[in-house]
Amino acid sequence: MSLLTVEGVWKSFHGRPVLRGVDLEVSPHEVVSLIGSSGSGKSTLLRCVNLLETVDDGAILLDGDEITDPRADVDDVRKRIGIVFQAFNLFPHMTVLDNVTLAPRQVHRVARDRAEEEAHDLLAKFGLAEKARAYPDQLSGGQQQRVAIIRALATRPRLMLLDEVTSALDPELVVEVLGVIRELKQSGMTMILTTHEMGLCRDVSDTVCFLDGGVLLEKGPPEKIFGDPDHARTREFLRSVLEAGRP
Repeated sequence: MSLLTVEGVWKSFHGRPVLRGVDLEVSPHEVVSLIGSSGSGKSTLLRCVNLLETVDDGAILLDGDEITDPRADVDDVRKRIGIVFQAFNLFPHMTVLDNVTLAPRQVHRVARDRAEEEAHDLLAKFGLAEKARAYPDQLSGGQQQRVAIIRALATRPRLMLLDEVTSALDPELVVEVLGVIRELKQSGMTMILTTHEMGLCRDVSDTVCFLDGGVLLEKGPPEKIFGDPDHARTREFLRSVLEAGRP
């Protein structure tokens, strides 16, 4: 049974279609990468999955439950889905530890001692044990993004959504965030990520989906999409990315 099913999803903004009948299935422990030009609908699809946007037509199911049903409990859905954006969105007045434990304590009602113990474990796992009492402005961009990912993991989500999480970082900081994503892959986390890092896409993806103009034009394993794509538009996009120096 699929963990996530997207069935014929349409979404428009001001009369302009951004998603055009997208279908997608994500199995437990699968990593799906969404690639495509800016404006192709990748981020909008993630926002629809996390119910940050309302779909115009179609349905999205999580563990077999239709989460796009107007009667669905949005808060319950978001407890099961973690999302990390390219902007870190950490609370600047709170320490790293407080940022990471806020949702477990406030939303999931986890006792402070347990939440902090689990937060320390996560920070140590991703090389940030010594930063627990630091504030976001005392961290590098790469460290802040790692904290943002850890904060999402602290709620023990069924599904992680990563939206261009390296695009706001200097090149030398990208590698530390990529390391976290590879670690999540090895741990069996189910993920959907949007990225322009084609090397990461090849490395961690089970399935690569190419979106073009709101249409999921092509999907398949990385070796197929990067080695022998079916569509000329996919080949054109990959060629332009390689020419831009994003191998």
